[in-house]
Amino acid sequence: MKYFVLLGAVVNIFGVFSYIKDTLRGETKPNKVTWLMWSIAPLIATAAALSNDVSWAVLPVFMSGFCPLLVFVFSFVNPNAYWKLGALDYVCGLFSLLALVLWGITKEPNVAIAFAIASDSFALVPTLIKSWKRPETESVIAYTTGLFNGLTSFAAIRLWGFSEIAFPVYLVIGNSALIFAIMRRKIFFIARKYIAGVK
Repeated sequence: MKYFVLLGAVVNIFGVFSYIKDTLRGETKPNKVTWLMWSIAPLIATAAALSNDVSWAVLPVFMSGFCPLLVFVFSFVNPNAYWKLGALDYVCGLFSLLALVLWGITKEPNVAIAFAIASDSFALVPTLIKSWKRPETESVIAYTTGLFNGLTSFAAIRLWGFSEIAFPVYLVIGNSALIFAIMRRKIFFIARKYIAGVK
């Protein structure tokens, strides 16, 4: 089963490198708040899960933190990839940071994972809104491979407890939402053409 997890990690790296390539070209404009906070929360969840003696299922969670860190770093390279931050970005970043602080206070693995998910969710909001309003500033490949990465976690789960399934479930939901936000116009266009063809 661990080979599925390793495959998911490799696919995720491919997606992120593709995203970074688009960023360096100025085609994709990452939200720095999102990608920074995305790099922190999963790494915290990884540390908490490891302290709770989990299996290979934690690797996709780690990758979902390490890969955003790479995107955050490379987002500073090309000025054309700049995305102006607004009040919502900073508010979400603040709440995301607050969730991390609360984790530091609790020190309880399951509670830490819950706060890590909350932190990651707040970080997701600005990019989800940006993807909905300006899908051309995003690249769907990173979220597609991220979705695959999350799904591979389930192949390695031994005990279906909260500490093992919580973050993978969140990764599947979060990446699916981002994919839909970016692709919705194409999805609706294809759906309208199909319906018109049926009629």
